[in-house]
Amino acid sequence: MTSFIIEDDFWSLFPQAKIGTVICQGIDNSIRDVEIYEKLLQEAEKEAQKFFSQEEFSANPVISVWREAFQKFKTKKGARCSIEALLKRVKNGNHIGTINPLVDIYNSISLRYGFPVGGEDIDTFAGDLRLTQANGNEPFIPLGSDENASPYEGEIVYKDDEGAICRCWNWREALRTMLTEHTKHAFLCIELVDETRSEEFDLALKELADLVSHHLGGTVRIEVLDMNHREMTIVG
Repeated sequence: MTSFIIEDDFWSLFPQAKIGTVICQGIDNSIRDVEIYEKLLQEAEKEAQKFFSQEEFSANPVISVWREAFQKFKTKKGARCSIEALLKRVKNGNHIGTINPLVDIYNSISLRYGFPVGGEDIDTFAGDLRLTQANGNEPFIPLGSDENASPYEGEIVYKDDEGAICRCWNWREALRTMLTEHTKHAFLCIELVDETRSEEFDLALKELADLVSHHLGGTVRIEVLDMNHREMTIVG
C-alpha cells in the first residue's frame, strides 16, 4: 500500500491549507494530437489575463498569497510558487508549450483557476509520499539537471523514502518522479492556502479530473486533505 501523508510540521505552519488530489489509474499519456493540447493551453492563457488586475505583478492576489506562504519556511533564494512562474510567462507574452498530455492538462487548469497544480508518476514512488519539512539531507535531482540539490532543513517538500520529490513546496520538480508519455498511474494535486477561494478550488479539482478522464481514459478519484483529514491511500 502507498499512502499520502501530510505531517504535523506542515500543519503547524499552514493549518488552513487544503491539498486536493486526483489519483489517475490506467491512463494513456502517450503523445497524440498535439493540436488539442495547444488549443487547451492557448485558451487557458487567455483566461489567465483575469489574474492581472493589479499593475504590480506581485500584488495580484493569486500571487501575493503564495509570496506570504513562502515567507513562513526557509526557501532557496528566488524560489517562487509554480503558479507565479506560469503567470509571469503569460504576462510577458511567452506561450506555454506542450510537454505531454497530463502536464498540458494540469498547466491549463493552473492558468485558468490561478492555483499551483503539479503531478508525479506513482510508479516511481519509494514508499509513502509525504508533505513535510525537510531534514536537509534528502537527495534531490531537479528537472533539467544531473546534480544533487538537497533542500534546506525546514523547507516544505514532498518526499518519499528515496528523497525529495518537489522542493519549496511547489517550486521545482524532481527528475526521478516526473510525468512522461509512459506514465500509466499519476498523482496530481492542487494546493490551496487562500480560504476565500474554496469554491474555485473544488471546481478546479473536478475539471482536472474530468479532463484527464476525457482525454486519457482510465479511472480518476478525487480526495482532499486538510487538518481534519491528513492521510489517504494512493494505491491499496
